[in-house]
This record gives sequence, C-alpha cells and structure tokens, in this order.
Amino acid sequence: MEETILILDFGAQYVQLIARRIRENGVYSKIVPHTITVDEVRRLAPKGIILSGGPSSVYGEDAKCCDLKLFDLDIPLLGICYGMQLLVQNFGGTVSPASGREYGRATLELTQNGTQSPLFHGTPTIRQVWMSHGDHVTQLPPEFELLAVSPNCPICATKHRGKNLYGVQFHPEVIHTQYGTETFYRFVRDICGCRGTWTMKNFAVTAVERFRNEIGRGQVICGLSGGVDSAVVAAILSKSIGRQLKCILVDNGLLRKGETDAVIRAFSGHFDVEFSAIDASDGFLKRLAGIEEPQEKRRRIGHYFIDVFSEAAKKFGNAQYLAQGTIYPDIIESGASLDQTGIQPAATIKLHHNVGGLPEKLGFKLIEPLRELFKDEVRKLGIELGLPEDFVWRHPFPGPGLAVRCLGEVTREKLVRLRDADAIVIEEIQRAGLYREVSQVFAVLLPVKSVGVMGDGRTYDDAIAIRCVTTDDFMTADWSPLPDNLLRKMSTRIINEIKGINRVVYDISSKPPATIEWE
Repeated sequence: MEETILILDFGAQYVQLIARRIRENGVYSKIVPHTITVDEVRRLAPKGIILSGGPSSVYGEDAKCCDLKLFDLDIPLLGICYGMQLLVQNFGGTVSPASGREYGRATLELTQNGTQSPLFHGTPTIRQVWMSHGDHVTQLPPEFELLAVSPNCPICATKHRGKNLYGVQFHPEVIHTQYGTETFYRFVRDICGCRGTWTMKNFAVTAVERFRNEIGRGQVICGLSGGVDSAVVAAILSKSIGRQLKCILVDNGLLRKGETDAVIRAFSGHFDVEFSAIDASDGFLKRLAGIEEPQEKRRRIGHYFIDVFSEAAKKFGNAQYLAQGTIYPDIIESGASLDQTGIQPAATIKLHHNVGGLPEKLGFKLIEPLRELFKDEVRKLGIELGLPEDFVWRHPFPGPGLAVRCLGEVTREKLVRLRDADAIVIEEIQRAGLYREVSQVFAVLLPVKSVGVMGDGRTYDDAIAIRCVTTDDFMTADWSPLPDNLLRKMSTRIINEIKGINRVVYDISSKPPATIEWE
C-alpha cells in the first residue's frame, strides 16, 4: 500500500472503528500492537500514526507504552484518548484522575488556536463529541498549545508547537461525535498528505495483477461456500488465472437447507472455471461426534477441510495453492498475525476455522486476497468485479456452518431441526422485505430443554434462539428490533412445523459484549 496509516492498539474498544474511518477517507489503515518497534514502523513507512485509546491509566503500574522514539520520527501522529495522554505525559505534561468519569456526549469548544488548526479547519467552533475516559490531561507541556475544551475536560485537544503531533481526548471515530469524519479527513489528507488512492476499484486492479504474477502457471483450489467472501475471491482469481482455478463446494453436512443445490445453480456457468461439489458430510460429522467445546469444533472442521482439499488437489494437477475468503475481522478475532512480522494483535476471541483452526502443516500455499478488508469493503469490491447483487448482499454464513449454531454436541438429528428452523427464519425475513435491511439473521439450537404444553399434553423439548443483527463491518453490531408480528410468525411456524421444538427466544445482545455467532 503506497499510503498507509498505522494504528497502534492499546486495547481500545473502538480500534476497528478508527481503521474504518481512515479507510472511508480513501487511505489504507493497518492495526498493529502498541509494542511495535520504531525499526518496524520505519520498514512499513506509514504516512501517519494514530495512538488508540485504552482501558489503562498512563500513570498506573499496568500502563501500556509504545516505543517513545516514535515521537522523534518525522511522521504526523494523532493520539486519541489514552493515546493523547501518553503523548502529553512523554513530553512532561500531567495526567490525573478526573473528578468524575466521563462517558457519553459532551460539548466541545475550539480555542482560537483550535479554529486555526488544520485538524479542525472548516468545522464549527462548538460541536457535540463522544467521551469515554476516567483520566484527563490537567497540565500541558510548554511545547504544546491548547486547541479545545469542554465543561468537564479542561484540555480536550492539543498540538505540539513545532511538530505534527496532535492529541484529542474525545473519540472522533464514534458516530456520535459530530465532524469526526472531517477530523480524520483533515489528519490523513491535510496533515499526513495522503492523496486518497485506497479504493476498491484500485484494489481490484492491483489484486488481479498481483495474483497473476505470483501464481504464474500454478493451479489453485478455492473453497467456494456461496457466501460473499469466497465469491469475491473466486471472481478475483478467475480474472487472474482463469482455468487454472478450481472452485470446490464442500458439503460438510453443516450447510443450510438446500444450500448445495442453490450454490451449484448460482455458480455454474457464471465463472470461467472448473466447479464441482464434494459430499464429505459423513467425515465431518464423524469427527464432531461427542465434541462440545466450540474451539475444538472449529479446529476439527478446519483440519478436515484441508484433508478434503488435499484429496481434491490430487485430481486437479496436484494444485499447490489454496484460496480462502479470510477477511480482516477473522484475523483480528482469531488473534492471528496481522502480517509476516509475527506481531500479534489483541487476545483471541474465537478461532475462525480458516485462521486459527488450520493445521500447522497445510501442504498448500495459502492465498487470501481479502485478508486486509472489512466486510463492507468486500461487498464494494464484489460490485467492482461485476458480481451479481445476489452474491454480494447474501448474508454471511460461517465456515464451520451450523456446527457453531448447534450448541453442544452436533448430531444429525439436531441439525435437521436447526436447518428447518433457520429456513423458516430466512423465508419470513425475505417475505417481510427486510433481508437487505438487516445484516445477518439465523436460528440457533440451544442445549437446553424446557417444559411446554401442546395439545393439552406436557412436552419437554428443545429451544430455538433467533439472532438478527445490523452492522457495517461485523466487528461491532446491534441487535435488530424486528416487528412483533414478524417474530410472532417465525415463532409460531417453528413450533408448529418442527417436531421437538416447543420454545423460541429472541437474542437482544449487541456485539460487544456478545459475538454475532453463539460459538
């Protein structure tokens, strides 16, 4: 990437939002740990650096710090919340506990220096911002000037008088902050001098050429699930290498109702590549027998996928490459390396079968064209590549399939119930015209039984949870408030049409603290 903004993560709740806000301004952003060295930063040659917020106190025993030589580089830097406090403290300023912790909206007012600062150029003197902090800066170093204040925070924004070092106490990445997008625009465009060349159109052209050169005459297997991620990967590689690509749909017995036939109909004839389906359901279900722990499910599924692809490769000129639809959230949540430096991001939330669930010895060279993209960027890329909207806007489906929606042990009997319930949920959301309005909707089979009354008789059957969320990037998500009559219709159909189900509940958890999938 010729223009990159590095984001040093100090454990911020909103770090992914920072990355997305930068990219919305046409500039590539990359999240790296706060422990990154100055030498590594020099190698990556960023146009700018952002220090994220974090839960610690800069004066505490558990305070996280970065390589202080970063402040001596001739690279523009923006500290946000904790990042600002760390910047100021490094130059001799004072950070103290606030008289009251400040969370939520606050009124920010620019000083005269602030109105003249390129960081806030062209924006109103007074605006609403989002605060989330228990400490604040109480004294600036002599080298710094005050740019903004608020009623409860005497120093809301600051700048070094001689260097392009900025700090803001508020969170411009949060949608509740007015002119937050403009703040990032001013930083990356005016202060860092970026031209804004990060677009999905440019990414598509570069990716097609890159993989054509890297693969040469090699042959590639692409695991095609029918979801948007794998569809976009297939589109890129079909343009790069054509008939050297073989797309395979692996029926692992964990797919949605009618999924295999639907994917075959959708993809056959669309790409100029070889396409086939493999029924490996017996093998997958055998390996999942008796397994209840979610991470172990993902590991076993990931390992057996490789076994299946390895056998397929032997029938396709012994293909050397395996292409996957791994995206940036998969990398972050799995705690996997963000690049080839071995640097690790935040703690592992869950293993994605295509990241942490893979065996150490693959027998393939991995190709992951979408590894650096968020979900919304993948959809934009799909449009640029000419994919039909049905491909691009299809709701995500996890690689481990229904195994992570069938809580506890996975059995054929449970999968039948779950598959039928999921089909009802999807059918009703489509009938209501809300499929494009929500980001993901599905059913979950819970590992509990409850007492019910059906036909004047007692039942003791399973429960189904309905999960529906709205999100842009799938890193954060809100539960969707579906209409009462729609939920009532889903519940009635599931209980009446599926034997062994007597209770339906609706998941009203956001992400965080919950994840979108239950396992």
